[in-house]
Formats: sequence, structure tokens, C-alpha cells
Amino acid sequence: MSDALTLPAETRDRAGKGASRALRREGRVPAVIYGGKEAPTPIHVEERLLVKQLGTGHFMNSIVEIEFGGKTLRTLPKDVALHPVTDRPIHVDFLRLAKGAKVDVAVPVLFVNEEASPGLKKGGVLNVVRHELELVCDADKIPSEIEIDVTGLEVGDSIHISHVNLPEGSESAITDRDFTIATIVAPSALKRAEAAEGEEPAADEVPASEQSDEGEEEESGEE
Repeated sequence: MSDALTLPAETRDRAGKGASRALRREGRVPAVIYGGKEAPTPIHVEERLLVKQLGTGHFMNSIVEIEFGGKTLRTLPKDVALHPVTDRPIHVDFLRLAKGAKVDVAVPVLFVNEEASPGLKKGGVLNVVRHELELVCDADKIPSEIEIDVTGLEVGDSIHISHVNLPEGSESAITDRDFTIATIVAPSALKRAEAAEGEEPAADEVPASEQSDEGEEEESGEE
């Protein structure tokens, strides 16, 4: 499970583009906390701390405890707007989490035991169709990643969501099909070699000794 992050914040008294630009000039990022049965709460956070947490790689899958006004709110980041040129964060949306809440998250996939896959050892390639899984999780049990064991898999084998043991408290958000997560495919060189094995050799590819023997037999038959 991803560790909870802590982010100090202050409430915003003014809204609008002008106020937001002023905050950004001061090194702050406008944000809002919404959800539950409460009205949205406009806040702003320090850009330096936010960028540091974004750099962890699991910010969007982590519980973020926002501290402001003498209280702490448990939230889940839902959207981070970035500047189109500088990639600096310019706005963040946080979802307020109620006790026992379930949340939709995208959790990265990690493939393990590749050395125990006969297909990969023979030169096959792991073709990853989905690098993340869309899951519905208990807010207190959001996994940081989903491990998928490829032990024993051969070239041509596929991994579907039905083959994955999801952690307790998590289930796939996609329930209408058994979708593919990855396949083990033959590299192009291996495919060409296999195709060549099934083809009859052309006349000019037959060794000269074999061609000579065949010619002698035909001549002896004419006599």
C-alpha cells in the first residue's frame, strides 16, 4: 500500500484567475477539496512541496493528508493541471475521503520472475498491453503496485485480469470482459526462423551435390 503523504495548506479567501496568478507568483499552487456532503474547500499549497510529492511517482495513488486550519483531511488526488510549457503544477483537485470510502485508482503493474519464464528465456518478448490496472479499492488499502508472476509462461501465452490475484479490498473497475494485460510474443527474428523451417527449399537453395545426384538419375532413366 502507498504510504500516506502529508501536505500543509492554507485556505483561499479569493477565487478567480487574478487571485490564482498572484498565488503562483508567490510559489503557491491553487487547489480545491471536494466530495462527500460538504461544500468544496478552496485551498493553496506550497509548490516546492507539491513538486517533491509528485516526484515520488505514486502521488496519484496515495492518501494525502491535508493540514489546514488546525485540522487534517484525508484526501485522494484526482487531477493535477500542469502548465503547457513549463510543466509546473498550476492547480490540483483533491477528493475528500469519508470513512470506509471506496475509490477508483490506476495502479501500476510490475512483472516478476521473468527469468523463470521459458518463453522469455528462449528469446520471447513480454508485450505489455496495460501498464496500469483500473481498480476500485478501499481508501485505506490502495496498493502501490500490482505484481504479476510470469513463471512458467511460454511464447504465445497471455495474461488476463482473471489470472491476477488482486489484494484484499481491491477489485477490477472493468467487469464486463476478461481483458488482456500482457502477452509473450516471439521476436521478429524468431518468427522468420520458424516460418523458414516450414517452407520447401527453392531449387537454387538445394546443395550442388544433391542437384547433381538428381540429374544423374534422370539421365540414366532416359537411356
